[in-house]
Amino acid sequence: MTLEHSGIERTQVEAQLGRPLRGRWAVAARCHLGVPMAIENHPRLEDGSPFPTLYWLTCPVLIKRASRLESTGWMQELTEEMGSSEELRPSDLRSRFAAAIARYLSRRDEHECIEDSGATPGGGPERVKCLHAHLAHQLAGGQNPVGARTLASTGWPDCRLPCVGEEE
Repeated sequence: MTLEHSGIERTQVEAQLGRPLRGRWAVAARCHLGVPMAIENHPRLEDGSPFPTLYWLTCPVLIKRASRLESTGWMQELTEEMGSSEELRPSDLRSRFAAAIARYLSRRDEHECIEDSGATPGGGPERVKCLHAHLAHQLAGGQNPVGARTLASTGWPDCRLPCVGEEE
């Protein structure tokens, strides 16, 4: 499976993030204005070192909103909720979160199987440590319950103009 992007997409995402990008990647989700919101990365960089996450949030509005949620301790609340289930049922947040992580790892392995270091990017399934990673996964179609709750709490960006241009 290849991950490809255009010169315009590179310009847009680098402008959103404020830095050059490394590795192979493709746009995984776009906003209503057609601007990238999340990218999907290859699990390794060109030098062979592992890339920290498969999905990367690029939308400046959602980055700020997710950061604001993180600063309130919301991740700890979600972690506590997952730990409160004595008997796991398919509808439990923890069960749905574990299933989302399994889909994440399966998708990553479609690019390249890599040995896990033990910690899933963004935490899980017993702990949430990065709302940005889970929100990017949700936007990319990952059916991530933590990402879905984050999006519900932050709201969908209602930008009237693109946050970045299309210049190459």
